[in-house]
Amino acid sequence: MNKLKKKSKNSRKQQILFLTVLFITILSFFYKNNFTNLVQISEKRFEKMMRDSEVEKITLVTNKKIVKIRLNQEALAKEHYKKELQSRGKKKKYHYAFKVPAAVVFNKNYKLLESQLSPSQKIGYFTEEEIDYTDFFANWGFFILFVLGFWMLSRRMSSGGSAGGIFNIGKSKAILFDEQNQVNVKFEDVAGMKEAKEEVQEIVDFLKYPEKYADMGGYIPTGILLVGEPGTGKTLLAKAVAGESNVPFFYLSGSDFIEMFVGVGSSRVRDLFKRAKEKAPCIIFIDEIDSIGKSRGNTTFEGGNEERDNTLNSLLVEMDGFTPTTGIIILAATNRPETLDSALLRPGRFDRQVSIDKPNIVEREELFKIYVGKRNKVHVNVKEEILAQQTPGFTGAEIANVCNEAALIAARKNKNNIEMEDFQDAIDREIGGLEKKTKIISKKERKIVAYHEAGHAVAGWFLENANPIVKVSIIPRGIAALGYAQYLPKEQFLYQKEQLLDEMGMALGGRAAEEIIFGKISTGALSDLEKVTQIAYNMIGVYGMSEAIGNISFYNSKKNYSFTKPYSEDTAKMIDEEVKKVVSSIYNRTKKLLLEKKKELEELAQALLQKEVLFKSDVENLIGKRNFEEEESNLNSTDKRVDK
Repeated sequence: MNKLKKKSKNSRKQQILFLTVLFITILSFFYKNNFTNLVQISEKRFEKMMRDSEVEKITLVTNKKIVKIRLNQEALAKEHYKKELQSRGKKKKYHYAFKVPAAVVFNKNYKLLESQLSPSQKIGYFTEEEIDYTDFFANWGFFILFVLGFWMLSRRMSSGGSAGGIFNIGKSKAILFDEQNQVNVKFEDVAGMKEAKEEVQEIVDFLKYPEKYADMGGYIPTGILLVGEPGTGKTLLAKAVAGESNVPFFYLSGSDFIEMFVGVGSSRVRDLFKRAKEKAPCIIFIDEIDSIGKSRGNTTFEGGNEERDNTLNSLLVEMDGFTPTTGIIILAATNRPETLDSALLRPGRFDRQVSIDKPNIVEREELFKIYVGKRNKVHVNVKEEILAQQTPGFTGAEIANVCNEAALIAARKNKNNIEMEDFQDAIDREIGGLEKKTKIISKKERKIVAYHEAGHAVAGWFLENANPIVKVSIIPRGIAALGYAQYLPKEQFLYQKEQLLDEMGMALGGRAAEEIIFGKISTGALSDLEKVTQIAYNMIGVYGMSEAIGNISFYNSKKNYSFTKPYSEDTAKMIDEEVKKVVSSIYNRTKKLLLEKKKELEELAQALLQKEVLFKSDVENLIGKRNFEEEESNLNSTDKRVDK
């Protein structure tokens, strides 16, 4: 903190210095151009003034080669002098000035002039030298500004503002963690990720006991790539490695290699490995490595990625080039592994890819125990098991945010403890956004939203493969959501065609309910239609679930997109027709189901208009229990609502 304050103060001092020099230079420049604010005349006019006895004092400035003239009172009383000197001010030490080639020349000319004057007209002249800083700044100010600006730029571009300035730009920006600067995160602070932790624990074990692996003739992998969606805990796992290992740990991101100057990225890579070799054995962690590790040659515009490619080439050579790199282990993280260059992923560089998935229900419960345990005042009714059941698909970062939001909500309500309902409100906010209590909605719109959400609930309730409902609400949330229905997806990795079709039917239940009750449709089904369209195109074009197209997939896992589609226009037309056919069929089926269950639809919508929020138990009391036998066992205790 003190370093940041000191750095901020130094930056402000540099800015003040730069602005001061700029201000003085501009003033000096204009001051010099005004010729010391005196009226410039010729030497002949000066001689006339002398003959007319109008001059009171003469001063020769030898270093500037200027003669300054002050008029006497009789001359200043004349009208033409008044007009000429009016804009110059009355209280001036001198009034006129003219330039001379040299002091010797003026002395010779003045003696000649004196010989032509009467004794009463003769006056002596003074000589002086002026020290004028404005003249210095006018001549040298812009050069000083250039040097000062160059110096400030070098200070900013140097790593951490260290000495060396712009000449230090090729140095690595990696942050070193060692005995003096340790990371406090340990493996017990990382919930779940059992397999991933085993992989990285092996690295720590190798660094602590290298002889155990050497006896077997084995060697530790050069690099391990952590792959996972945003928020799954890749960086947290790397922090745990830094906290557990007793070796130096270098941390930096992929973007730290990139700079506006050519060749800087390669220089920083070489400097990083030079520092690492001096500290070996050690670990290097590169976060978001896709910034420099993207596949080469994917762009049709030559030269656009030349600097990044050069940086990547340097990294490839340092990881496994002609000169062996011993004692350096490289950890890297990315959520876009498909964009990485194949040379980077080959054995000998990144030997292993550790996939970090979203936590399952058991791991989510562990995460809640960790983050809830960090709060001091938590009510006894808070059950981590129930919270884990209500947050399927949540990442570790989202769970941490839910726990923080729950604490903020409880504090906002001036509670003594964080209760279960605070966590449930936090989950609602994470899923649907901020609750808009002051949003003005007309009765007509509110009724449409109620039937729309009731349509989702009823369709999902009576479709066998649809996800069971947890909560239905018509309270506006987020940017545009006037209501939402929360479902509880099953913990699964494979989806059958029937399940995808039922999910589409549940999504279309809102629009079908509007058409049945009001005979009209609204714009409220935008997100539903987007979801349905995506599922339909994936079924037909990716998963090969269409008889017309067959068992063909147009999915490209490498993501090296070109300007042409991998299928003909006739095939594209067939795909569009199949999508339209599937969506129309599911919509008609859903509409038929809601017509059969119109009584249940009415009851659910009226209950929503009265209570605004309905839980699973409320839905069961209104329209009965779901009688499908293949419900997941972890759904039984989901709707343990806390009474307010």
